[in-house]
Amino acid sequence: MKHSSAGLNDLPDEILMIILKKLSNIQVLYSLICVNKRLHAIVHDPIFTNCLTLMNYVSVDSIDPLSDRILDQFCLQILPAIHHNIKWLNLESSSMKRILLPTNYPNLYGLGLYDIEIETALSFFSDESCLTSIDKNQILEFVIKHTRYGKVNLWKDINSRILAHIFTTFSNLQYLNF
Repeated sequence: MKHSSAGLNDLPDEILMIILKKLSNIQVLYSLICVNKRLHAIVHDPIFTNCLTLMNYVSVDSIDPLSDRILDQFCLQILPAIHHNIKWLNLESSSMKRILLPTNYPNLYGLGLYDIEIETALSFFSDESCLTSIDKNQILEFVIKHTRYGKVNLWKDINSRILAHIFTTFSNLQYLNF
């Protein structure tokens, strides 16, 4: 019996999409964008670009930022190319300014912030923050998880201040997970 091998480019688009959907969309975008015209077109599909989680889950309670090399490629090449497809972004606090400031996200309706310190959460809603590049009226869903209180002792007062900022910043908010 003669052996034959099929390469990635030999697979039909439908089979390739099934395989790629099993992988992390961040890894698919980072690894396959600009490889060739066919893969470039496939990874621009909304399946891979409408919801991005730009962080690494180490465990249920631990989140790490993406490496600088990967984050640089996303901020300089990938996000500007797919910004119009992105509907939801999950970000960890140390990289949120790098991701939100340089690119406009016209279809963004959901935002998740993870592993964020209280001080960062409070400053996030100031006029000088990275929210200036987002149309605040288009955010319908907002999530803040894994909040760290650090040295803050009056956490109930801080929570109410953050919630007040959230409700005044996102006037069309329909869902909040805090």
